[in-house]
Amino acid sequence: MGDGATKTVAARDGRTLAYLEVGDPNGPLVLHNHGGPSSRLEARLFAHSASKNRLRLVCVDRPGIGQSSRQKTRTYSGWADDLTTIADALGYRAFGVTGWSEGGPWALAAAAYIDPLRLRHVSSIAGGSYGAFGDNWAADQLSKADAMGGTLALRFKPGFRLMYAALGLTAKRFRKSYVEQLRKAVNDYDRQILLRPEVEIAFADTSAECFAHGSDGLVRDSECLYRRWAFDVTKIEHPVHMWQGTDDRLVPASINKTVADRMPGALWHSVEGAGHFVAVGSADEVFAIAAQELL
Repeated sequence: MGDGATKTVAARDGRTLAYLEVGDPNGPLVLHNHGGPSSRLEARLFAHSASKNRLRLVCVDRPGIGQSSRQKTRTYSGWADDLTTIADALGYRAFGVTGWSEGGPWALAAAAYIDPLRLRHVSSIAGGSYGAFGDNWAADQLSKADAMGGTLALRFKPGFRLMYAALGLTAKRFRKSYVEQLRKAVNDYDRQILLRPEVEIAFADTSAECFAHGSDGLVRDSECLYRRWAFDVTKIEHPVHMWQGTDDRLVPASINKTVADRMPGALWHSVEGAGHFVAVGSADEVFAIAAQELL
């Protein structure tokens, strides 16, 4: 098992990239892209599945989140470079990439930008694919709150920053309330997962850690999601496993199904009745496929 200590790698421009690893330290490498609000601590939610499938799962704080340095200009290609830097530092030529929720688009970016001879597996799980086909293109499929968030991100940044500052305050200082608000927004499948004490604690911890240095990192991260992406998903021929619960109340299945239908390399995995926490509920299956493709 990974020892659970936070470690760091220096990015090519000198920034610090903080990560947490779980699973088999000698296994094939999977770089996991956390959701939002979330952080490297999200790895703890997948520790059992990583160990079961003998994978070395490494979750990295994106710039300005958790313990990773801020980065003035965020780009998808830049993050792909950061992922390869971490793989290099850990001594891996070939590796896989996964991403859940807000981490999904960063996993798709890996498929778009990283040498396919190195990138042996990609999974996007209930990804926030809000900028895949244009600025906030999926607004009419989102909840009113999320659609408004996209509008603020693109048109009124002070309002967007205020919204995320309030979210950060709740996540850090009122953890039970934070989790309870989420329980009310999701379906019964998700509620049952969140009622597991170990999941509730790990989820509250990873959400709070997102705001270790304020909300700026998450704000910049989310702006990238809502803005038209710099890469074209219709050109991605690299195999990409798209996992989606059919009853996801946070990222409706129709959004990612549209992406999958238009992305040549997509392999669609629909989980009947699952919600946004399909990443936890189907973790054994997700990482079993990753292990098959990396061995």
